[in-house]
Amino acid sequence: MTIDYDKLMNWKFDPVEQQYTSKDSILYALGVGLSADPLDLDQLRFTYEEDQLALPTMAVVLAYPGFFLKEPQFGVDWVKVLHGEQGIEIHKPLPPAGHVVGETRFTEIIDKGEGRGALLYSERKVYEKSSGDLLATLSSTTFARGDGGFGGPPREAPKPHVLPDRAPDSVVELETLPQAALIYRLSGDFNPLHANPRVATAAGFKQPILHGLATLGAAGHALLRDVCGYDPSRFKSMNLRFTSPVYPGETIVTSIWKDGTDISFSCKVKERDIVVLNNGYAKVA
Repeated sequence: MTIDYDKLMNWKFDPVEQQYTSKDSILYALGVGLSADPLDLDQLRFTYEEDQLALPTMAVVLAYPGFFLKEPQFGVDWVKVLHGEQGIEIHKPLPPAGHVVGETRFTEIIDKGEGRGALLYSERKVYEKSSGDLLATLSSTTFARGDGGFGGPPREAPKPHVLPDRAPDSVVELETLPQAALIYRLSGDFNPLHANPRVATAAGFKQPILHGLATLGAAGHALLRDVCGYDPSRFKSMNLRFTSPVYPGETIVTSIWKDGTDISFSCKVKERDIVVLNNGYAKVA
């Protein structure tokens, strides 16, 4: 089976409803590394129910439709797909507990050609159920390595954000816990690649790897701390490209360039000196 461009572009996803609690928001914050310092009162606002706040990046786990590309009707060789890029736009600060609805659609599919794969662009809008207010828009790029040459219309992929050609204005180091992936998966991504050593080694890794969206959460934490002063209302958007996995227990080093409200960033792991997130761009207030 191959990708049917018109079928996917016109596919109607069922809306996904989710009720989440204060405990879910705390679990997400712990999963991306907050409150490693138990005396940090700014971080405690996200991991303790008194005057609680929700991390903006938690939007990525809300009203998630699941790994829908595994379904045969999409015609995608799902074993060969990679999460290439992720974007988050926050329209209204997330409440620490709530009832939300997610609406997903494909926005574009680019055929890179036979043997070169395809790029699948999707979007999820997350609404507050009671008010109907739009909370967040999530954009995702999936690299379908085994699906090039399906005959889709020719398109040029958007160019990634270019980082400034100067030394970063600040650098934030955040350690991850050895059990970080086991905590993060409780927010909804139960892929055994992040938990089962046998699955991870069969896939070519020395051990289970951290979820890419957990690495994104650590980068979001670095920006929230360094640029927004732990005020989630100042965090407006972030976009990035995934380049390499992180092993739980490694230190994520985020380099940050500040140009007014425009923020550029990239992340590497300190222990292996390898870039794991790149071409990062964020907007703050």
